[in-house]
Amino acid sequence: MNTHAERQHSIDKPKTKYWKLFKKQGTLHLFVGLGLFFLLIFAYTPMFGILMAFKDYSISDGIGGIFTSEWVGFRHFDEFVHDYQFVTIVRNTLILSLLKVLFTFPAPILLAILLNEAKNNGFKRIVQTVSYLPHFISWVVVVGLAFSLLSTDIGMVNKLLMGLGWIDKPLDILTNPNYFWGLAVGSAVWKEVGWWTIIFLASIAGINPSLYEAAQIDGAGRLSRIRHITLPGMKGTIVVVLILTIGSILGGGMVGSNFEQAFLFGNSINNPTSEIVQTYAFKVGLKDGRFSYAAAIDLIQSVISVVLIFSSNYIAKRASGSSLF
Repeated sequence: MNTHAERQHSIDKPKTKYWKLFKKQGTLHLFVGLGLFFLLIFAYTPMFGILMAFKDYSISDGIGGIFTSEWVGFRHFDEFVHDYQFVTIVRNTLILSLLKVLFTFPAPILLAILLNEAKNNGFKRIVQTVSYLPHFISWVVVVGLAFSLLSTDIGMVNKLLMGLGWIDKPLDILTNPNYFWGLAVGSAVWKEVGWWTIIFLASIAGINPSLYEAAQIDGAGRLSRIRHITLPGMKGTIVVVLILTIGSILGGGMVGSNFEQAFLFGNSINNPTSEIVQTYAFKVGLKDGRFSYAAAIDLIQSVISVVLIFSSNYIAKRASGSSLF
């Protein structure tokens, strides 16, 4: 029969083992702790501000006013739903987001497959570098470039088209409401397709090369190898990225730039198609000082995004067996 000391030793031994392991991995735990601290301060602590959506908050009340101001319940939510711009704003947000998913999601998958099939390594490196560099360019700079290229006054594209005789007068791409969605989607694809291609190239790199060799010996052509080996090997990554894209679809999906594009490309002329939920909340919040109303608008969008990400994860798990969690 074990004595009390022996039983205590058997309990303390695993604790000592885990403590030694913890000290051995001290540097890693430090980095994890800094990351958690960052999330706590900048992600979770500001969530107390959600209370503003249910209160009649004024900036003159200070931070404490978030807790002490008058409780109004769902009054701000009801006001937004009955706003005369509600239908237009929601329509613009949904159409822009859906167009981005439709065009920006397949583009990096296609580019990754094409780069994987290219045989010249030097060419592959150059194309990959050139394609992902725009990701590091600010949207402010991108809009400046677009102005230089597409402006009716100094735009190089309009000057070239008129010089070739293809158009009689400059195209008002930057101001015409009919061009805004195409401008936003096209610039988003150019800016982000290369960055997301890196993720899909990494998933392709994890496919066993012997599968391609065996398929080639069996007489499978290039398209057949892509269909039966490359795409199934990328399925897990594709599903995860698709779930994240759908979850953030109202913010722009995988390119996540609806606000920047609508705010910077938008103007009083193309406002009928460029005004979206994020820009409307930004304007009424800062311009009109209606922080509670703006918080309510953003909270509606956040709740919809959470529902979308859980729904898409459930559907993906049932349909393909792959999921985010």
